[in-house]
Amino acid sequence: MKYFAITFLLFFSIDSFAQDNRFGKVSEEDFKTYEKPINPSDNATVIYKNHDIKFKFIEGSGFVQINEVHERIIIHTKEGFNWATKKIRLYNRTSSNSERLQNLKGYTYTLENGKVEKEKLRNDGMFEEVANKYWKYESFTMPNAKEGCIVEYSYEIMSPYSQIDDIDIQYTIPILQYELKIATPEYYMYNKLLNPKAAYNPTISESRKSNSIKFNNKERSDGYVTRTGFSQSTLDYTENILTINATNIPALKEEPFVDNLDNYRAKLIMELTATKYPNEPVESYSTTWENVTKTIYNDENFGDQLKKTGYYEDDLNALINDETDALKKTYLIHEYVKSKMKWNGFYGYTSENGVRKAYKDGVGNVGDINLMLISMLRTAGINANPVLISTKNNGIPLLPTRSGFNYVICAVVADNNAILLDATQKHSAPNILPVMSINWLGRVIRNDESSDWVELTPKTPSKEVISLNIKLNEDLSASGKVRSQYTDYQAYGKRDRFENFSNEQMVESLEKNKGELEVSNLEIENMNNVTQPIMQSYEFLLQNAMEEIGGKLYFTPLMFLAPKENPFKEDKRNYPIDFVYPIADKYMVNIVLPEGYTVESIPESTKFEFNGTEGAFTYISRQNGGMLQVTISLDLNKSLILASDYEQFKKFYQFMIEKQTEKVVLKKV
Repeated sequence: MKYFAITFLLFFSIDSFAQDNRFGKVSEEDFKTYEKPINPSDNATVIYKNHDIKFKFIEGSGFVQINEVHERIIIHTKEGFNWATKKIRLYNRTSSNSERLQNLKGYTYTLENGKVEKEKLRNDGMFEEVANKYWKYESFTMPNAKEGCIVEYSYEIMSPYSQIDDIDIQYTIPILQYELKIATPEYYMYNKLLNPKAAYNPTISESRKSNSIKFNNKERSDGYVTRTGFSQSTLDYTENILTINATNIPALKEEPFVDNLDNYRAKLIMELTATKYPNEPVESYSTTWENVTKTIYNDENFGDQLKKTGYYEDDLNALINDETDALKKTYLIHEYVKSKMKWNGFYGYTSENGVRKAYKDGVGNVGDINLMLISMLRTAGINANPVLISTKNNGIPLLPTRSGFNYVICAVVADNNAILLDATQKHSAPNILPVMSINWLGRVIRNDESSDWVELTPKTPSKEVISLNIKLNEDLSASGKVRSQYTDYQAYGKRDRFENFSNEQMVESLEKNKGELEVSNLEIENMNNVTQPIMQSYEFLLQNAMEEIGGKLYFTPLMFLAPKENPFKEDKRNYPIDFVYPIADKYMVNIVLPEGYTVESIPESTKFEFNGTEGAFTYISRQNGGMLQVTISLDLNKSLILASDYEQFKKFYQFMIEKQTEKVVLKKV
């Protein structure tokens, strides 16, 4: 089997070069060659991708960026149909400052009775969506997508900007052949960086090439008659060429508990650092994080919005009244903005339509709401500052750049500690942020425009404490009561998930995938009070809770709360495990033994540690007369488990699963 796999990969690699990669040249041989995926889990395969970035000089406009993309993809399964749709983000301001999609064409190819049939992409398969005042999306869906088809498309993006977006080199499906060429004029200087978090990185080649610009000069001559004429001039310059030619790029595979898979994607980051035109001084751009944050603070849609106060002062004075305690004022203002404002779903660290209008309308983007929060706190005498962050779906900024951030929150300094606030989410609380925004570090900008990094990862463990009282019945069922308490992020997740659930829906969620479980008398406290733990209790009846074999009874103390399987099954791990926050879970189980039975064996008490003090699992069991008591606790003090520690952590987790599913054995007296 191993020999076959190597031969198969070699066949793909060699044969891909023999194919005709010109647009529209799909043959019957392509279907035969690429019919079967490299790995059974691949729902599609990129046969060929070409990405060509260049700068074209247009008289009157200067250099414009042209992105040419050509992709050919074979779809193996229904799950791969999403690869027949492409969504392209375009910067969208004014007609002269917007990016434009052009020269889009595409075909879907199928093999019918040994003949290649093709269907053209039409206008009814193209869509446009305005995200906000800065961005829009243009997307297209290839027609007649089916299993075994090949889709092919090409397009250009014309951009007036010299900044080059991050270039993805890896997908969640394999890429058999990839060609990238970037040609930039000598006047633009870039930092180039391959993603250091990626497990795969290609080889980059660099070269230089001479080029020239021809442009017209307007000339006037005076004599008896004034005449206007034109002459042509030529400017020679050098192009810096960067190329990547890669084959058999492995798929970026999903793994459980990954913060953002895109953080580990092979990609090329090109950050414009300076421009130097002939006979002009060097103009530098995002050279340091200090410069970046100063530029952002001086943006009229950022720093100026923090200074506006007149639109809320009456409401603020009525809210805080004579309150003098800084923490109480912070809480009151945070809760007020959360209830007053509705997030419109748009990210951004700048205000979209101005904080004054947002306040009046009661709706705004992230920048509107959290800049407003900071301004109100400052007016109330609270030391509050904005914190720029990049959400998980935006990745981690590796180079100093304004585009590295896409979100802003608030930091309040109290007793030399930073309290982080976000007013866009109903269930957020002091130091309880939306999970999407807990992404490594944020950049706090103080009033004097100085800035520094602030850690976003929570330090305090979030708790789930469950008390389970069980009575074992003669008919092999079990009945009893469950009491649960959830704090911090465990409470946040529960509030977020079950916000609009009725009592009946909550009962259904508790019973789901729990065998013959019946839940009754469900009570929940503090579901909407973010300052208090969630308290939950219910009664239950579980049919067939025990097995009777040879006159003995077998059951698991955790009953329906016992875990079913270890989510960490793979032998190797490529990316860190991200639990987001430290965890402190505890189960206290009290079991009343049925009459006529005594304990023959119970799981032994034990403690198992992970990486010293980073994690611990404790299992304590004892019999007390007619009562069996089991206490189980899991403490994970570190929320990020490195891939290098995966093997050890997998063993730790597997031990925990096995221990929680061990059986108690009862025998007749």
